[in-house]
Amino acid sequence: MTQKEALDILKMGHNAFITGAAGSGKTFLLNQYISYLREKDVVVGITASTGIAATHMGGITIHSWSGLGIRSALSDYDLEDLESRQYLFKRIQHAKVLIIDEISMLHHFRLDLVEAIVRSIKRNNDTFGGMQVVLCGDFFQLPPISRGDEEEAQFAYHSEAWKKLGLKICYLEEQHRQDDKDFIGVLNAIRDNEVTEEIRTLLKSRFDKKPTVRAEPTKLYTHNYNVDIENEKELSKLPGDSTEYRMAFRGGEHLVESLKKGCLAPEVLRLKVGARVMFVKNNFEDGYANGTLGVIDCCSQGLVRVRTAAGKYFDIEPVNWRIEEEGKVKAEIMQYPIRLAWAITVHKSQGMSLDAAEIDLSKSFEKGMGYVALSRVRSLGGLSLKGLNETALEVDDRVLQYDREMREISFKHAEELQSLSRINIERTHAEFLKIVAPSTPGQKKQKKPDTVMETKRLLSEGKTLSEIAKERKVKEGTIIDHLEKIKEKFPGFSMSPIRKSLSTKRFKDIMIALKKCGMQEGKYLLTPAKNMLKDSVSFDEIRIVRLFL
Repeated sequence: MTQKEALDILKMGHNAFITGAAGSGKTFLLNQYISYLREKDVVVGITASTGIAATHMGGITIHSWSGLGIRSALSDYDLEDLESRQYLFKRIQHAKVLIIDEISMLHHFRLDLVEAIVRSIKRNNDTFGGMQVVLCGDFFQLPPISRGDEEEAQFAYHSEAWKKLGLKICYLEEQHRQDDKDFIGVLNAIRDNEVTEEIRTLLKSRFDKKPTVRAEPTKLYTHNYNVDIENEKELSKLPGDSTEYRMAFRGGEHLVESLKKGCLAPEVLRLKVGARVMFVKNNFEDGYANGTLGVIDCCSQGLVRVRTAAGKYFDIEPVNWRIEEEGKVKAEIMQYPIRLAWAITVHKSQGMSLDAAEIDLSKSFEKGMGYVALSRVRSLGGLSLKGLNETALEVDDRVLQYDREMREISFKHAEELQSLSRINIERTHAEFLKIVAPSTPGQKKQKKPDTVMETKRLLSEGKTLSEIAKERKVKEGTIIDHLEKIKEKFPGFSMSPIRKSLSTKRFKDIMIALKKCGMQEGKYLLTPAKNMLKDSVSFDEIRIVRLFL
């Protein structure tokens, strides 16, 4: 099926599964459909199973969008709790279309849990509350990972929700990432489980060869252990001492450990100027996202600055990962949202397109690892292969069989579409829009922003504390009140412009005092810090610095 045919099927309002080989343009198709829906003012939930995949569409993870988080089960109490969260209730109630990318990495039971949440909040017993659902992914990618006492993970197509959706299958046959015919042949051979000696010879020709393209290769390993060693080795090559940042945490030990396991930021982060890093949390207000690559421009105890590949600079602060119940924080960890990124795991590379990669598949332990890693690269010349075992060249027989079935069904669905006249197709597009689009597109009533959100807007424009106070015609202390509320509601939101209110030395002195005086109920103590600093600073100045802790 072509992208154009698949887009027609989506515009008709069908629930659909978009699939195809790596580089076939699945995410590009989704972005086309998202643009179409936004032009018509249709409210769409844009999600993926991973942060990196979500950023390719400007979305968030399905775990965050649905409120499911790290749960592996839902009680009636959990559903009631989720429904009571106004922001979540409105988000799901208003959504007319839900998109989930990288569906291969979502546990089958979690897809069922998301479906239960949506159905409950929409007060509609139809699957997913009757909204259009578009799933996208390739089951030749690596399967979801089970942790601890979770139910054994299976692919999403084993879920009850999948079976009830009545999906139109859109198997994209075009190739957009790779234009190297020999390399496409290698990838297709692995995907079809037809690896010959000729294919092995082509791969071996890239053993220990430097990539022929002008790009610093990203190193891919199958195990975190090798990634950590490689990153530490590269860090040690940089001049000077490293600055160390330890994760702060509070809450029950079991919950804290659960957060640590699900967090990609390391418990101990070591940085130097020049270190290659990757963001591990979304902050769309600030302009970076999970998977954004960059280089450390400055690192001290009071400042971490990252320069991205696009040339943007970000002064970042520690952010929170939390578990909340009934509005109370049960556990929380705090760390800078980055990690070293000279090397990453094959799992983490899913969804990436790389000009050059150095890949070690000698310790592949799961079928599909080789296909995932190799298909990240655009050409055979961009590949430097450091090791290869037989497991790397294998794919799961069950996935192979399911993929063949998907191709056959997709062919039938393409034929059904081709049998329709263009007039009928466009009439169906219009009928679907009548259901999901507002009656007066582009003229939705604008709500007057509340006072805190107005401060947040001005801050996002780079205005300083004094500038915001002057524009709002209020005291600076009132704006600081707003900033504290903003930090509580949007933990990752950047307060960088506010730093200009204080000199570097004054800021550092206050931060040292706050850290020495410690925390109570999750907040650094103001009065002890004021007593330590005496009359040299004001309470408002201490509150400003506390925003960055």
